[in-house]
Amino acid sequence: MRGGRLVVPAARPAAGTARERRWVPPFPLDLGVTLGPLRRGPGDPAFRVEADGSVWRASRTPVGLGTLRIARGSSEIVAEAWGPGGPWLLDALPALLGAEDDPSVFTPRHRLVHEAHRRNPGLRLVRTGLVLESLIPSILEQKVTSDEAYRAWRLLLRRFGEPAPGPNDRLCVMPDPRGWAMIPSWEWHRAGVDAKRSATVVRAARAARRLEEAAAMELPAASARLQAIPGIGPWTAAETLQRSNGCPDAITVGDLHLPRIVGYALTGRRGADDATMLELLGPYPGQRHRAARLVLLSGRVPPRRAPRYSVRDFRDI
Repeated sequence: MRGGRLVVPAARPAAGTARERRWVPPFPLDLGVTLGPLRRGPGDPAFRVEADGSVWRASRTPVGLGTLRIARGSSEIVAEAWGPGGPWLLDALPALLGAEDDPSVFTPRHRLVHEAHRRNPGLRLVRTGLVLESLIPSILEQKVTSDEAYRAWRLLLRRFGEPAPGPNDRLCVMPDPRGWAMIPSWEWHRAGVDAKRSATVVRAARAARRLEEAAAMELPAASARLQAIPGIGPWTAAETLQRSNGCPDAITVGDLHLPRIVGYALTGRRGADDATMLELLGPYPGQRHRAARLVLLSGRVPPRRAPRYSVRDFRDI
């Protein structure tokens, strides 16, 4: 479950002509904590936090390319959008910022979770409504370090994506499904993506229409729809649906670090596995992903006893 908190300073309005929407969230909202999981590394070409405090996203919506700028005003969220997908992004703004999330049903059962819940009243679970946008970078993150995955995402978008509409010329939109399927094998290799992951991306791209339907499904059906694609397992499905569907119970299993962090944070013991993590999160039925997010936001992690994994470079193979 990668991605967490962003530092979002006070914002100034952006210049230029754009469609605009002003929305007053009826709940506390922390833009950095809420939108943090959508950024795939500090150099993500599709997501930027600018010095003026604005958060920018470039997306491929069902109606075309779109760029969304989100900033906090004195008492409201001010959003601007460009491109043919701009109106779609503005319509989806409340859901993106957690309007369809209901944290009131969540009851902390551990002291640490209770404290993290108290300290982060502005945490909401995002819902982008776009499956492939979260699925492909999640596939790239399979079985590799974050740095490797972020580098691959950055290189592929810069090489095969499209310039994002609007005034932010540092943003680009990921390729369309056909564009992903047409990337040559040597370009995957140059980006450091092995054949197994690239083949999974291509299979997902070819089934893009069916996979996008999962955005309107409940968690069991949506997870099954994604895992029908060879190469997509529970880990990738959960990482995707946490973002595309805002599923509060889409707990990530099969992760190298998350069970150890949850186990250490809640018991003080090392070496927890998936079974132990699921047992510890048992008191949070329907809310296990939210509980895990709060554990991560608590900052309580096991002390490091070994050096970091070295970043592999598949281009040298």
